Amino acid sequence: MDCVSNTQTEITIYKHNQLSNSGIIWHHPLSQSPSSYEIKKTMNLSISSHALLPSYRLNPLLFSRQRHHRFTSHFSPLKPRFFAVAALEKDVLPKTFDFSSEERIYNWWESQGYFKPNFERGSNPFVIPMPPPNVTGSLHMGHAMFVTLEDIMVRYQRMKGRPTLWLPGTDHAGIATQLVVERTLTSEGIKRVELSREEFTKRVWEWKYKYGGTITNQIKRLGASCDWTRERFTLDEQLSGAVIEAFVRLHEKGLIYQGSYMVNWSPSLQTAVSDLEVEYSEEAGTLYYIKYRVAGGSRDDFLIVATTRPETLFGDVAIAVNPKDDRYSKYIGMMAIVPMTYGRHVPIISDRYVDKEFGTGVLKISPGHDHNDYLLARKLGLPILNVMNKDGTLNDVAGLFCGLDRFEARKKLWSDLEETGLGVKKEPHTLRVPRSQRGGEVIEPLVSKQWFVTMEPLAEKALRAVEKGELTILPERFEKIYNHWLSNIKDWCISRQLWWGHRIPVWYIVGKDCEEEYIVAKSADEALEKAKKTYGRGVEIYQDPDVLDTWFSSALWPFSTLGWPDVSADDFTKFYPTTMLETGHDILFFWVARMVMMGIEFTGTVPFSYVYLHGLIRDAQGRKMSKTLGNVIDPLDTIKEFGTDALRFTLALGTAGQDLNLSTERLASNKAFTNKLWNAGKFILQNLPSQTDASSWETILAYKFDNEEFLLAAPLPECWVASKLHLLIDTVTTSYDKFFFGDVGRETYDFFWSDFADWYIEASKARLYNSGNDPDTLLAQAVLLYIFENILKLLHPFMPFVTEELWQALPKRKEALIVSSWPQTSLPRHLNSIKRFENLQALTRAIRNARAEYSVEPVKRISASIVANEEVLQYISKEKEVLALLSRLDLQNVHFTESPPGNAYSSIHLVASEGLEAYLPLADMVDLSAEVQRLSKRLAKMQSEYDGLVARLNSPNFVEKAPEDIVRGVREKATEAEEKINLTKNRLDFLQSTVLVT
Repeated sequence: MDCVSNTQTEITIYKHNQLSNSGIIWHHPLSQSPSSYEIKKTMNLSISSHALLPSYRLNPLLFSRQRHHRFTSHFSPLKPRFFAVAALEKDVLPKTFDFSSEERIYNWWESQGYFKPNFERGSNPFVIPMPPPNVTGSLHMGHAMFVTLEDIMVRYQRMKGRPTLWLPGTDHAGIATQLVVERTLTSEGIKRVELSREEFTKRVWEWKYKYGGTITNQIKRLGASCDWTRERFTLDEQLSGAVIEAFVRLHEKGLIYQGSYMVNWSPSLQTAVSDLEVEYSEEAGTLYYIKYRVAGGSRDDFLIVATTRPETLFGDVAIAVNPKDDRYSKYIGMMAIVPMTYGRHVPIISDRYVDKEFGTGVLKISPGHDHNDYLLARKLGLPILNVMNKDGTLNDVAGLFCGLDRFEARKKLWSDLEETGLGVKKEPHTLRVPRSQRGGEVIEPLVSKQWFVTMEPLAEKALRAVEKGELTILPERFEKIYNHWLSNIKDWCISRQLWWGHRIPVWYIVGKDCEEEYIVAKSADEALEKAKKTYGRGVEIYQDPDVLDTWFSSALWPFSTLGWPDVSADDFTKFYPTTMLETGHDILFFWVARMVMMGIEFTGTVPFSYVYLHGLIRDAQGRKMSKTLGNVIDPLDTIKEFGTDALRFTLALGTAGQDLNLSTERLASNKAFTNKLWNAGKFILQNLPSQTDASSWETILAYKFDNEEFLLAAPLPECWVASKLHLLIDTVTTSYDKFFFGDVGRETYDFFWSDFADWYIEASKARLYNSGNDPDTLLAQAVLLYIFENILKLLHPFMPFVTEELWQALPKRKEALIVSSWPQTSLPRHLNSIKRFENLQALTRAIRNARAEYSVEPVKRISASIVANEEVLQYISKEKEVLALLSRLDLQNVHFTESPPGNAYSSIHLVASEGLEAYLPLADMVDLSAEVQRLSKRLAKMQSEYDGLVARLNSPNFVEKAPEDIVRGVREKATEAEEKINLTKNRLDFLQSTVLVT
């Protein structure tokens, strides 16, 4: 985006031919053709024809084609500086904040280097490693959540003066990326297996270079103030070297081994997948009842097994019953004949694991195809029989069913079982089906030869880190989940049968047993040298075809991105260990715990001090967002409609660790908040002195709100709002430090909207609309500027774009808001003034309510007598103009007295608070005769409605026959109507007595 350059800009004012307003012609210093950069802008200046406006440096964030329709220029982004905006330009801000300017602001921040760590103001860095999104990813609300929360942390700490490093990057996403590229090849009529590994990998890299930056650009759209100069990719050369180093070290310590164990298998991808990549869904299925005959028994000796997967019976190695189930106790120790296997026998055993209530209480044990059966078989020493090929077809063990797809085999097998009388029945049953997160296919539990990491010794250290307080998990309740998982941890399958990823650094000897003889090395050359030493110079080696689980490289992310294994690297010494790891609570085990274990193992230090876990984002009804439900909310569409700031503010108001229900109503409400902030900025700018008024500005800038004596000497509204701000700064800063971001947002929102916008801005008009630059006016201007600039600072981490734009529009800005100093805490506050102004507010509300109750026209000014003791009257009377303005009182007829006025009998009596009352002459507020007539008609109508309700309740037919909730509703309406009638009668009696007296 173009913006103004460093070179001094020349501005000339000329008198428009037929307008009293002036215009500006601005020539870009680098332009070959000045006319192409000509700007003509109408300004609300009242100057003579020969007057010249002094040269101003224009603010690059405000002056661009996108920001103002009157501009026709497009500026160059050559080293933009900071420029103050002349406050005398009354329409310097457009009607509303233009969301399209967000990208311009972001590019300007980045061009200035604001996202990089700056050690000039502090030495204790705040570091967050960004959870690397998949390189194939497209922005969703989960990304929007983590970007918002992490950016809030980073922007706050940056303003606090700490060097901040938010280190971004993307994950190579082995399965997801390979799937995407395979689909592309399929569209070209090419299968992956038709290419060599090298050719396929080349195609994937080509795809990455072309499309891999999409998610990065979308994250920038959310305002992420990451140091993009340090952006990492898990397959970068340095990070890949770290992965190999980690594998080699773990293997040298005996923590990595190869073996055949149960894994989640994806038949279409033909690879093992992690638990995280398996999603379970409730689906309609079938429960099949199959007869297993007892060997050596009579025709009546058989067991009926209920199973959802009959095709796995070829892998049965036992039949199990509960030892306390008397129905089957006589068969324990005998043999059962597995159907359709030509008489294969399996033992009938007993185990408490068997649920007597499920199905028939008889369980077939197929350890090669069920996780629970696998564990039971290992416990009991049963053999493991695999009946399935890697592509999901049945193998030779299935006999005549060999080669059939698993689901096709299920249908054919059941048909044959029914024909032979072994298929007893089938019935509908709800299944919990494991499906691939990537392809949606049904995952197959399968015993497969894989590489594993022994986790128990690593987990012990990670558990101690939390116990010792070296690692704090927020919210605290997740510590129990973290501890439970690590205390019951299983070995980690780290190998994947893919071509895209970190190739496992293991080489085998040609002609030797792979499981017994292999070499682990950091490179092929090193592996060959090792092989030659053992097997001779003529040895031939080949590398393991598998790649490492994507989560293996992600587990190294906090330190591999900073230069590890080179512990002398500049970034590693400055920024490790990091400060914060923020992510979703759903990957506490799969990623966070593994990073902790690997960080301690390889660096001897916990990789971060805090873990902050956010919840999931759901729709307005609390449902998980899904394409099937059609309830997915796109962040980019949301930004176009509501703006990035409104989206961020909405997401940040949630509670840590809890799911957030997102609705368009919430977004619309926070868009309104953005507009309110913008309008407040416009009001303040329009009511500040001209920048040419040096005397006024000297006075304004001399006010010291951090000085207790000055604050106490200030008028009540100014002292009140400044004191409230100072309390807010302390509260909000504490909440920021505790990561209570929802509290920060709500507290700042309430102060800005309720205290500042609704009360002080309105009260300030009593000063501002007086002519001349009297001290009260200048003080009000100073307070408006002081409060507003601090509000912008407090809100900036949440709403960076609109706050920066408003900050730049304010006069006397010396630096960008993003790098400005955080407000000072423990500033003076006058609690007594707060209580006094609250009395003034209570009085104002009471008068406003009375006006509303009697339907007094908004423009009508009324009289009032304020009654209180001398102390209260002293401070209330000083703010007579403010009270009159806020309550719409006739300034000339506002009286202060210690006793009720003479016309009290014909006035409305208000009690605002203890010791503070008001009397409002009724004749000032309404036409008494007309109001009596109106209320009389209203009373008659209300009485008629009430009589109807009472008649229904007096009817036995209604009370006895109508539903209870209907009767209750009528009773409640009758009670409410009776109360309204009494109130109306009292008011009518009061008015009639007043009319008689008058």
